[in-house]
Amino acid sequence: MISRRETFNLPNTITLMRIGVVPFLFILLSNPGEFWSLIIAGLFVVASITDFFDGYIARKYNMITTMGKFLDPIADKIIVNSAMILMIPIGRIPAWIVAVTIVRDLIVDVIRSIASSEGIYIQASILGKQKTVTQIIAVTALMIHYSVFGINAHVVGVVVLYIALFLTIYSGVDYFIKMYKSVVK
Repeated sequence: MISRRETFNLPNTITLMRIGVVPFLFILLSNPGEFWSLIIAGLFVVASITDFFDGYIARKYNMITTMGKFLDPIADKIIVNSAMILMIPIGRIPAWIVAVTIVRDLIVDVIRSIASSEGIYIQASILGKQKTVTQIIAVTALMIHYSVFGINAHVVGVVVLYIALFLTIYSGVDYFIKMYKSVVK
């Protein structure tokens, strides 16, 4: 039996707090003016940065749990995909890009689950990590939306979003190839 202390340790609590940011994004993105767009982006960046800290603390202090292994990658997807979904109605992100991203995430999760049920562990790839970082940069810029220091954040966000879309598709194909190779062995 897993103890409550092992389940609700500091890294897992940080991960749960990251997921807890989503309702605030919903509230703040429902009527985003210039000021609130900066606040939303700041909140999103802080939540995104906690992903580094929960993993670091878990590894450094040997606090890795099954719950943490399950929740951490889901938390990233929940916060990024929720933010992207919430920006569709306000015209900051094309719905088709969000759909491609969510479908890719679902496919990768299914591939990893199938592999796991067969005793095969497919570790998160560097491509997947690059995809997530690029998505976070794109989503942050799209949340800001307005010009800051003469730089049009929306244009920057759209350009980075297309780079993230490429990495999303490429890393999804990479996971599929890894799964295929591990099954063929």
